[in-house]
Amino acid sequence: MTTALISVSDKTGVVDFARALAALGVRLLSTGGTARLLAEAGLAVTEVAEVTGSPEMLDGRVKTLHPRIHGGLLARRDLPEHMAALAQHGIATIELLVVNLYPFAQATARPDCTLEDAIENIDIGGPAMLRAAAKNWPDVTVLIDPADYPRVLDELRGAGVQRSTRFMLAKKVYAHTAAYDGMISNYLGALGPGAEDKVAAVPLREPFPAVYHLQLTKTQDMRYGENPHQGAAFYREARPAEGLLARWTQLQGKELSYNNIADADAAWECVKTFAAPACVIVKHANPCGVAVGASLVEAYGKAFKTDPTSAFGGILAFNRPLDEATAQLIGQNKQFVEVLIAPAITPEARALFASKLNVRLLEVPLGEGTNAFDFKRVGGGMLLQTPDTKNVSRSELRVVTKRAPTEAQFEDLLFAWKVAKFVKSNAIVFCAGGATLGVGAGQMSRVDSAHIARMKANNAGLSLAGSAVASDAFFPFRDGLDVVIDEGAGCVIQPGGSMRDDEVIAAADERGVAMVFTGTRHFRH
Repeated sequence: MTTALISVSDKTGVVDFARALAALGVRLLSTGGTARLLAEAGLAVTEVAEVTGSPEMLDGRVKTLHPRIHGGLLARRDLPEHMAALAQHGIATIELLVVNLYPFAQATARPDCTLEDAIENIDIGGPAMLRAAAKNWPDVTVLIDPADYPRVLDELRGAGVQRSTRFMLAKKVYAHTAAYDGMISNYLGALGPGAEDKVAAVPLREPFPAVYHLQLTKTQDMRYGENPHQGAAFYREARPAEGLLARWTQLQGKELSYNNIADADAAWECVKTFAAPACVIVKHANPCGVAVGASLVEAYGKAFKTDPTSAFGGILAFNRPLDEATAQLIGQNKQFVEVLIAPAITPEARALFASKLNVRLLEVPLGEGTNAFDFKRVGGGMLLQTPDTKNVSRSELRVVTKRAPTEAQFEDLLFAWKVAKFVKSNAIVFCAGGATLGVGAGQMSRVDSAHIARMKANNAGLSLAGSAVASDAFFPFRDGLDVVIDEGAGCVIQPGGSMRDDEVIAAADERGVAMVFTGTRHFRH
């Protein structure tokens, strides 16, 4: 290796890397701010303009777009005619390219980013060089990620950069430039009409771009999908938002399965919504026990009592560090657990699970992050929607009956409503005292969901008398309301909005229960 061209926006570790290259006798070429940085560090660096014979121009838009650069990157060393052409035109080869691109994502994430700012953060020369070097990977090593600097240096100090490494780095480049162009397309495709006439203004962005690009990286293959005859893999976004499941760290246990991850996400998203210490138990994508308490052990105990039968083989999620007392109670209940998730797991709790080698322990940092979109695959296409992040507050509730809920009932109604949001439609959830009593999920009839919730409570020996009931969507007729009252409901929370709301409200008044409307529904299919 004789020559390296370094031009980076992310300057993490670049001075030390360049210093190591210089110590190996590699000539350094650079541009703009990177060249100044290396020179200030005492390194001998040649400006690209000296190589091309052309100055940087057009406010830096044109620097490296020149045959003396691209010829040095693209020439195949195994073709005599390529090498003869370089010699004829006095072009030197470039064996190492270190480039990362203008920070388009960071620029457009700023709330004050104008269209002009966004356009100026579209890199032209960088992607062109990266693609050229990656195309010629048998002869050129190309780096976009500071994390790869140590590996390349280690190999350079040995027999040289291995062929397999150069190919891996080239593949990484094309994924990177594809993602970069996808970001630009997503941004521009979301700009509304007239944006082109107001480049100095912050443009309005429509929620769904005309063409949507998404890039995910495979992090693991799975033994199978939902069923053994289906293949599966897990893919992660480049930068998952803080608090999302994809940021998990697995402390112990078997490899996660397709169903484990799907159910773990449902449990984690639900438990994050509670401020008090909370436990959520999920089985087949539905909460089968949810509770809050003064402590985590109290919350788990209450959640487990909802439906001990369904909790077998379930996913447990906590919104506080899992402690020894809670881990002991899980053991005393002899609960078979597939996955256990918490923001942290204490050493004492980990020790209690150490002998249960199949139990998967996950730590996921808490955070307020959400997905930009939810996706649902359909034949030949994809449905996109913004995530359901709406949490109804007390002030948004509208009392529609003659009888108003008590303060304790308001608390139970809001708790029930939070749980119903994560239960598959049609959803009916009975709660009391900050815990679920019966959960009816996924039925074609809301009345059937109510009967199932009652059956679950009876099987667990729990009374529904005076309980709070949440319905994820409105009652279209009074029959659904009559059923939950017959089962013991003392107060009801529902969205409202039915053509027969007056009939349903009159039924609640007739039966002497309090009812509030949220104005928001939570269908979950």
